[in-house]
Parts: sequence; C-alpha cells; structure tokens
Amino acid sequence: MQHDLIAQARTWLAEDPDPETRDELAALIEAGDTADLAARFAGTLQFGTAGLRGELGAGPMRMNRSVVIRAAAGLAAYLKAQGQAGGLVVIGYDARYKSEDFARDTAAVMTGAGLRAAVLPRPLPTPVLAYAIRHLGAVAGVEVTASHNPPRDNGYKVYLGDGSQIVPPADGEIAAAIAAVGPLADVVRPGDGWENLGEEVLEAYLARTDAVLASGSPRTARTVYTAMHGVGTSVLTAAFARAGFPEPVLVAEQAEPDPAFPTVAFPNPEEPGAMDLAFATARRAAPDLIIANDPDADRCAVAVPDAATEGGWRMLRGDEVGALLAAHLVERGVSGVFAESIVSSSLLGRIAEKAGLGYEETLTGFKWIARVDGLRYGYEEALGYCVDPEGVRDKDGITAALLVAELASVLKEQGRTLLDLLDDLALTHGLHATDQLSVRVEDLTVIADAMARLREQPPTALAGLAVTSAEDLSHGTPALPPTDGLRYHLEGARVIVRPSGTEPKLKCYLEVVVPVADAAGLPAARARGAELLAGIKRDLAAAAGI
Repeated sequence: MQHDLIAQARTWLAEDPDPETRDELAALIEAGDTADLAARFAGTLQFGTAGLRGELGAGPMRMNRSVVIRAAAGLAAYLKAQGQAGGLVVIGYDARYKSEDFARDTAAVMTGAGLRAAVLPRPLPTPVLAYAIRHLGAVAGVEVTASHNPPRDNGYKVYLGDGSQIVPPADGEIAAAIAAVGPLADVVRPGDGWENLGEEVLEAYLARTDAVLASGSPRTARTVYTAMHGVGTSVLTAAFARAGFPEPVLVAEQAEPDPAFPTVAFPNPEEPGAMDLAFATARRAAPDLIIANDPDADRCAVAVPDAATEGGWRMLRGDEVGALLAAHLVERGVSGVFAESIVSSSLLGRIAEKAGLGYEETLTGFKWIARVDGLRYGYEEALGYCVDPEGVRDKDGITAALLVAELASVLKEQGRTLLDLLDDLALTHGLHATDQLSVRVEDLTVIADAMARLREQPPTALAGLAVTSAEDLSHGTPALPPTDGLRYHLEGARVIVRPSGTEPKLKCYLEVVVPVADAAGLPAARARGAELLAGIKRDLAAAAGI
C-alpha cells in the first residue's frame, strides 16, 4: 500500500510542470509522509457545476497546474465534440496565488487544441469575464477564482457561450472528458498564439454599467467601500465615477489585491469580523452606506447606519438587499420576471405578485437563476444580485452596488433610508425574517450523517411550530430538478437544509413570516421573528445532530 502510494506520487511528480509543487511533492516523498500523501492522492478533485475548487498544492486532490491543464484539455475536447472547434474561449482570473498561471495554462491548452483563446488584460472581477463571453461572441469562458474561500484555495469556473455557468448534463460530460485526458506530455501547450485582450473589453463593460441606472436619477449617496483584498476597487470606483456618484471612501487596508488576505480570517463579508475595518472607516467618514465586494467582486454586501446596533452600523442580510432592489426596480416600472433560488426569502415572490410581474424559484446558484426565461432581476441570499441580465448573466457585485447607491440616493432626497423602506415592505407584506445555521466541518461525513439523520427522522415541529410538509429535494419536484436537500414548511415558517456546493459546510436556511398591523407593531414583530429563528435554529441543530 505504502509502496503503491509512493509510486503514484513519483509518477505525478514526473509530469508536474510547476517547480513549486514539484519541490513540495518531492519533499513529502523524501520524508515518507504517507499520511499527507494519502490525502493528496485519495482521488481527484471532482469537476461539477461549480467547476473545480480546492486547496492549492501538489497532487490530484489539490488545485495546481497539472489539475488545471487536465481540466482545460477536457473542456477543449468537450467543446470540439459539441462542434465548436475553432471557437473563442475567453479566460479571466482574480489576484489569488497561481491564478495568472492557471489562466495562461488554459490559454495554451485551448490554443493547442485548435480553439481560439483570449485572456483578460489583468486580474478583474468575475462579472467582467461573464460579460466578455457574450460581448465577444465566445463559445465558452473560464474564470480562475475561489471567490470568497480561504487564502489557500483557488478554483476554476466554467461558462458556456450563453454567458451563464454550466449546469447538468454539461458538467458531467466535461468531467468525463477530463477523466479521458491521457499523459500531460500529450497535451499540446504552445508558448504563444492566444490573444491578450486590452482595456477595451473593460471599457465596454463599464459603459454597460450605466444602463442599470434610471436616466436623471439622483446620485448623491456617499459610500465607504471595501474590496476585501480582492479585485473590485479599480472597477467599482471607475463605475461610480462614470455614473456621477461621490467618490467612495476606500477601506485603505483592504483596497489593493492581496492573495494573503491579511486582515480577515475568511474574505467573505458575511463572516464574523470581515467588516470590522469597514465599520471603523465608516465611523470616521460618516457615509450614507457601506458597500463591500467579495474578492472576485461578484457579490455585494451592504451596511447602513443604525443607532440601535452596537457600533452604529448594521449589515443588511442578503435577503433584505434582495427585497430592497426588487422594490426599487418595481418603483422604476420595470417589466419581466423576478427570480430567486429556493433558499432565498419568499418576500420576493410577494413583491413580484403585487406588482403583476412574473416570478420563478430555482435551485441554488446563479447557473439556474440566469436561465430563467424573461429574467429581469434575480438574486440569491448569499449576497448575489443580477440586475442587468442582458449584460451579465450571473451575479454582479459592481452593478448591484450602483443600483443600491441609486436607491439610497432616491431615499436620501426624500429624507428616508434603506431601513425605512424595509419597514414599508414589512407593513405591506408581513415581516420576513431570515437567518442561517451554517456548520463548517473538517470531516465531510458529518454532513452526510446529518442529512441521513434528518431523512430517517424528520422533525415534526421546530420552535413550537408544526411541520406541515417535508420534501426530500433529491427526488426533484414538478418545478425543480433533483438536488441534495430537504425542505420543511411550517406554520408561518420555512426551512431548507443542504450541503454547500463550494465549501465544506452544512447550510440550513430559515425564514419566518410575522404579520404586522401597523408601524407601532414592528418592534414586537421583530422580537417575535428573532425568537422564532433562534428556536428553529436550536431545534434543527438537535434534530440534525450537529
């Protein structure tokens, strides 16, 4: 067994084109570190609807140049089998460790396979890549990013020519093509022959960002902005300048790309502590709102002044921003379909219904939301908003930030705030309070065991609310394809439990709806909502054994 493992590692080492991972693997072989080697050679990183994502390092269970070259070769074979030989593949990348190397390797593989490749000019937000696919008439796109994962991770996200992320069966077919790739020496990788795009593609994207705003709308809201050590600063500030908003005050410590993400444990605005520097900057600058992007700037977080919150600033939940943007678009008189994933708040459906607009629920992920016919606006509770589906068929933290700033400006002119509009929505539709129970694990069997336990012994009540129906989403529904998840409807509440598609987490999404008679009843409704959410979280954790 040990001898086989060492032999397997030596075979991988002989093919590895990267001096860094070669040295890393050679040291493990030399030290006879079979525990570490066994983890790295326990299988291969699986290509799925999120593409690839994992920890950087040597071996088939890590993100490295060997794994990326195989992924690119498999994608190229898939595209050619689809009759797209000679088609254009656009490649973007963020500022993480190895991202530029992985982008260059992908361009070389595509060129060697007879496709045309074009690489974005520098590390740029994922939405710029999603835009460029359709703008340039590409047959596919690749974004090298691990989004908001920890610093040691990287990833590989694949889009097809419609500009949206892959869904089944394409993911399985690409995975099979990757598995069929032979020795790396047989993958043709020329040293040049692809196009390095100039700033024109970014200029075209920025010109499009203006289109999300209403002509002549107020542009007075003042913002503090953090890029969370990612690639958002230059693009967001350019978009704000073009639109005529005041120049955002930057969180200086997090404004420039830094793959070490030195000021945050996890570079995700939702994680505890990630926004502390933004709050400190806002207390000095006294803006109207804080806007944060995640490192690849496809997500947008918003915080607002709130005297009732410790420190004077409150992060809005993704569901709250999702509802606010929907209400703003309705006020502007838009037409089309509003869509969201099943884990997001049901408030969007109520807003759409009252406005006479179409509404659809999809599985989790913008790969599904972007495919809704007639889509005008889509959002997901994890801080993802698609406000210009004709330009970017994916979540876009830059255009979402513009729309939030426009809404804040409109309300500011009226002497009102985003919190006032949230109150209005609660009075019209009931208070929709949401929360999440999220458990990060080292051992993935913990997630499998929790799902199995809930399937075998589903809860009959949570927080004293009877479970009126339970659905195992792995069987699919008339409206949804199968997915690994469970959905519980309660009297005045809803719970969905699912494993994360991109991180080692079990995620439970909770929503309660509390009727509100008048403004005076809002504090009591909020207290009741918080009490119910806490009870559901407690009882669900016990039922799942987590």
